[in-house]
Amino acid sequence: MVAEGKKAPNIKLPDADGDIVDLSKLKGTPVVVYFYPKDDTSGCTAEAIDFTAHKEAFDKAGAVVVGISPDSSKSHQKFAEKHALSIRLLADTEKKAAEAYGVWVEKSMYGKKYMGVERATFLIDKSGKIAKLWRKVKVPGHVAEVLAALNEMTPE
Repeated sequence: MVAEGKKAPNIKLPDADGDIVDLSKLKGTPVVVYFYPKDDTSGCTAEAIDFTAHKEAFDKAGAVVVGISPDSSKSHQKFAEKHALSIRLLADTEKKAAEAYGVWVEKSMYGKKYMGVERATFLIDKSGKIAKLWRKVKVPGHVAEVLAALNEMTPE
């Protein structure tokens, strides 16, 4: 079970360029891992744009931000280009990372049940443990919350 204070599951996934990102290689650096359902949908686009808009603040705090969805690297590339996104997007086409983090869940829309990604964010500290997690994220104001938690964790 993924929980605050527990070791974060490792992730090895391709980014939009097809380069493999290995979370374990980022140990010693705070990492923000956010899961989102789908490229180029309204909430996911707003969230990605907000993380991009605050990238400088995350960089200043020494943190790496990665967004993960089940979309392909090619889809991520188009999404990033269309919206001028500067954060790394990872392709979890087999949903292994989503399952490891417990965000591949049964959802319901208009009475129909289906499996999908629950919008969630995990703040991983320098030692590789989950410092804070947010589930069922509401996009407005979320990035500011994550940044505040990061700044509390890594005071200047």
